[in-house]
Amino acid sequence: MNTTVGVIGGGQLARMMIPAAVNLGIELRVLAEGEGMSAGLAAVEVGDYRDRDVVLAFAESVDVITFDHEHVPQEILRELVSRGVAVHPGPDALLYAQDKLLMRQRLTELGLPVPDWARVETAAELGEFLAGHGGRAVVKTARGGYDGKGVRLVSHEHEADDWFAALAEDGNAGALLVEELVDFRRELAQLVARRPSGQIAVWPVVETVQKGGVCAEVIAPAPGSEGRLEQLAADIAVRVAEGVGVTGMLAVELFETSDGRLLVNELAMRPHNSGHWSIEGSTTSQFEQHLRAVLDLPLGATDARDPWTVMVNIIGGPGVGALSERFPAAFAAHPSVKVHTYGKAPRPGRKVGHVTAGGSDLDDVVYQTRATAAIFQD
Repeated sequence: MNTTVGVIGGGQLARMMIPAAVNLGIELRVLAEGEGMSAGLAAVEVGDYRDRDVVLAFAESVDVITFDHEHVPQEILRELVSRGVAVHPGPDALLYAQDKLLMRQRLTELGLPVPDWARVETAAELGEFLAGHGGRAVVKTARGGYDGKGVRLVSHEHEADDWFAALAEDGNAGALLVEELVDFRRELAQLVARRPSGQIAVWPVVETVQKGGVCAEVIAPAPGSEGRLEQLAADIAVRVAEGVGVTGMLAVELFETSDGRLLVNELAMRPHNSGHWSIEGSTTSQFEQHLRAVLDLPLGATDARDPWTVMVNIIGGPGVGALSERFPAAFAAHPSVKVHTYGKAPRPGRKVGHVTAGGSDLDDVVYQTRATAAIFQD
């Protein structure tokens, strides 16, 4: 196809695009932040994604720009577009993944279900919100923050004073996002892909299990989601994708409330941890689909290969030695489980890989994946 896709960011998401690119005959080039990153196999350049000249030079060597993360500054993204570079997702969409306040505002404008929220610039404003919401709320930094970072449960107006002080020192008249403390029974994620010409593909809604603010497990499809729930989750994700004009993969993280509603929690405009199950579990993986979408190619089928697929993250890794040293034990004990490692050194709290299995007995699939992941963790 003589097409070159440039990925800004050298993490595990870029790494997992490599096999899909090879299968499609697409050349994948990665602008990595440093040496030895996960996607080093395809890294053709190492440089700062915040450096205009570095990014512009990288863009000259590819046909399409896409991303491993959402952190490239808006001014650089918009200059790329002004120079005629195909950027997917584009800056107008990425804006809502980069700034949680803008995201909440846009979703509200679109009439989508979100937690009750407010923009707060002072402790007094935070106190007013707490008074109107049972004395407890969730405060988030508008920019940055993932895997539980930049999120704080508060019950007093001064519990975010350090964040307000940091915003004041920044000099950009920033604010924090405060949201109601949602009474939810579980967290879900809905993946959708959209190509520039408008075609959309939707996967089964999945249940995500968080531990310490980090996604630990994904069950596809979410148990008990058939019927109304799966349709509602898909409808919400499609409305988000079309409403913000995203191209490529979009993950819509959802709360299922105790009274049966779905509320949008977060957005990710790239392949996402909640979609790793699709590598083995779906007719078309999220990584292949992302490449198809950013190249405006017809999208693949998203049917599940098994009644159940479970993905469990390997978090932290072994206390001593490399992950590969655990391969013999894991492969011998659980030959039906697929193991993916990210080329990362083990470190507490770090996602260093994941395992996936599918089958017709959910309890057995959960056992197989948890037991395999445990072999890699001390």
